[in-house]
Amino acid sequence: MKFIWVCAALMAMFVTGESLTCNTCRVGVADKCPYRSTKTCIDSEPNCYKGELVFNISRFVTLQTRGCIASSLCNQTESGALLTAGYTVSRTCCSTDRCNGATSIQLPLTAALSAALLAVCVPWSL
Repeated sequence: MKFIWVCAALMAMFVTGESLTCNTCRVGVADKCPYRSTKTCIDSEPNCYKGELVFNISRFVTLQTRGCIASSLCNQTESGALLTAGYTVSRTCCSTDRCNGATSIQLPLTAALSAALLAVCVPWSL
């Protein structure tokens, strides 16, 4: 009976596999993304990345992008020109689930949970 359970566990490990989940954003401005979602990466793009495009004429105009990327494109910086405007693109990679974006718990939720915990734990003396 133990042999059957061991075989089932091994098959489950091979069938489910480890796939990385990354935040995606086609175009974001000022670290805000209007259409954020998540994506499960494929074998040819096994890394999450956060990219930043900076125009040389104005460092105040930066665009961001997030998603899955091939290892050969990780942690690189490229320069180019669009019409007469020069730009620099940099990509930073990481390899844990949703490591290329905001954390799943945001400050308002953390503050609300802390306040609720404090209200329950601290005895009120009136």
